[in-house]
Amino acid sequence: MTTWIATTQENKLEDRSADIAATGATTAPDLQLTGEEFQALRGFGGCFNELGWLPLQQVSEEERDQIIKELFSPDEMNFTFNRAPVAANDFADHWYSYDEIEGDYEMEHFSVENDESTLIPYIHRAQEWQPDMQLFSSPWSPPTWMKRPKAYNYGRLIQTPENLKAYAKYLVKYVQAYAEHGITVNQLHVQNEVFADQKFPSALWDSEAMKVFIRDYLGPAFEEAGLDTDIWLGTLNGPEDMAWTGGGYGMRLNNYNRYVDNILFDDEARKYIKGIAYQWAGQNCIARTHESWPEIELIQSESECGMGDNSWEYAEYIFHLINHYLRNGATAYTYWNMILDDQDSTWGWWQNSLFTITADTHEVRRNPEYYVMRHFSQFVRPGAKVLGTTGHFNSMAIAFRNPDGTIAVVAQNALETEMPFEFADPADASRGIKATLAPRSFNTFVLD
Repeated sequence: MTTWIATTQENKLEDRSADIAATGATTAPDLQLTGEEFQALRGFGGCFNELGWLPLQQVSEEERDQIIKELFSPDEMNFTFNRAPVAANDFADHWYSYDEIEGDYEMEHFSVENDESTLIPYIHRAQEWQPDMQLFSSPWSPPTWMKRPKAYNYGRLIQTPENLKAYAKYLVKYVQAYAEHGITVNQLHVQNEVFADQKFPSALWDSEAMKVFIRDYLGPAFEEAGLDTDIWLGTLNGPEDMAWTGGGYGMRLNNYNRYVDNILFDDEARKYIKGIAYQWAGQNCIARTHESWPEIELIQSESECGMGDNSWEYAEYIFHLINHYLRNGATAYTYWNMILDDQDSTWGWWQNSLFTITADTHEVRRNPEYYVMRHFSQFVRPGAKVLGTTGHFNSMAIAFRNPDGTIAVVAQNALETEMPFEFADPADASRGIKATLAPRSFNTFVLD
C-alpha cells in the first residue's frame, strides 16, 4: 500500500492515495533508488524563542494546546530535535544574560530566572508530547562585561584566561540549571553564527579563539563537571571564501580551510567536538566538510527566515534547503521561529514562521513553511536513513528508509505545469509507482 499526501496553494495535506498507479517497474526516469544508504536522521524541529511563547499566551487554552500538539505530537509534525538559546537571542522579548554582575568570575550570581516564565515552560509543553526530545543550545552573546564593546550586540569576547575560564563556567551552569528544571541539554553549540557582527545579540569568534576556548577551557570544564552534554562546533554561518560587500563593489575573503580545518586538525580540540552545525552561508560549506571529515556528524541548525511575508515562493526555497542539507550529510534540519505574531521584531527585521498569531484578533494562521516542514517531519521518522537516488527529479526529491522499513519519498514539483512522476525501487518491483504532480506542489509518498 502507498500513501500520497499532496499540498498546493489551494489544497493542503490532501490524501491523493487513490490517484497513484502501480507500474511494477524496477527503473524510473524521474527517481529511482541506487541501493545506497547514507546517514541516519536525528529528526526535525524548531527553536524555542520568547517571541514565540508570548503570542501563544494570547489564544485560548484549546488553541494553545492544539498548536503545541501539532508541533510536537508523534502523530503530527513530530518535532523531536529542537533548539534553545542560552540567554537572549534576536527573538527574545528583551536582551539579557544570566549574570550581568561585572567581574563575577565564579558565577556566584548566575541565574536562569528570566527563562522560568518563558523558555522553560515552552520547552516543558513540548516535553508533554516528546518526553525524550533532544535539545541543543547556543549562546548569541556572552555577558556584556566580558565583551568589547560592553554590549549584547556586536563585538567579541575578551580573550583573557579569567574571561575564558569564567565563560566556560557560565555554560556549565546553564546546562546544570536547565537539568534542575527537568530539561536535558544534549548538545552545547559554542556560539550562534560566529561570523555575525550584528545589531542583535551576537559575538564574533575567529578560528584560533574558538579552538583555544574548546580545547583549553570548555572541554575540560565539561569534563570536570561530569556533563554528558556534547560540545559542537557551531553554529557556523560560513565561512564564505568570497562574499561581495559594499553593494557589490568590494569583496571579503574568509578561507574555509583556515577556519574549519584549523580547528579540526588540532587533535586536542577535536577530541571534544562531537559535530558541526551549519546554517545560512554555511550551506556552501557542508558538502566540503562532509567529504573531508565523513566521520563527523553534521546538522542544519537554523532554517533561513525570510522577510515575514510567509510566501509560497519562500516555502519552495526552504524545500530546496532541506533537500540540500540532507543530501550533504546533515542528520537534522531545524526550523527557526515556530510561532510569531504579525508585528515588527524587537530590532527591525520581521521573519517567517510556521504559525502566525495575529496581534489584534489573535487569529491562528498556518503558513506555507508549516506544510513544507510537515511533509518531511510527519512522515520521515527519527532514525530514517537517507537513500541514494538517481533521476531527473533528484534536485526536487529525496528518499528515506524509515526504521519500520517503509520508504518515504518527498518530492516537489517546482514547475508551473503538471508533471508526471515515476518512482522505482530496483530491489522491489511492487514499489514502482507513477502519479501526476500538481504545479508548484509538495508531495510525500510512503511505500510499504
